[in-house]
Amino acid sequence: MLKIVAIMLSGMAVGFLLRKRRLRVVPHAVTVLIWLLLFFLGVEVGENPQVINGISSLGLEALWLSLTGIVGTVLFSWALWRWVNKKGGKR
Repeated sequence: MLKIVAIMLSGMAVGFLLRKRRLRVVPHAVTVLIWLLLFFLGVEVGENPQVINGISSLGLEALWLSLTGIVGTVLFSWALWRWVNKKGGKR
């Protein structure tokens, strides 16, 4: 963990020192590295037999969490909208 923090701090220091230069390659390099990170994460997940065997239950659980999150957000937004409009009408 200390290695990760040290690498991050050194990257921040280099970025601070080079802040006045226009580094056009950095955004492209970051994008490619994120793609590689996601690819290797997928490889790692695909190798894990527990994840592969439980993918159907994981999918159903993810669907359930998504739907309940959406319904909760819509209901809270609707209630907040009514509350704000009721308060605004009294002014």
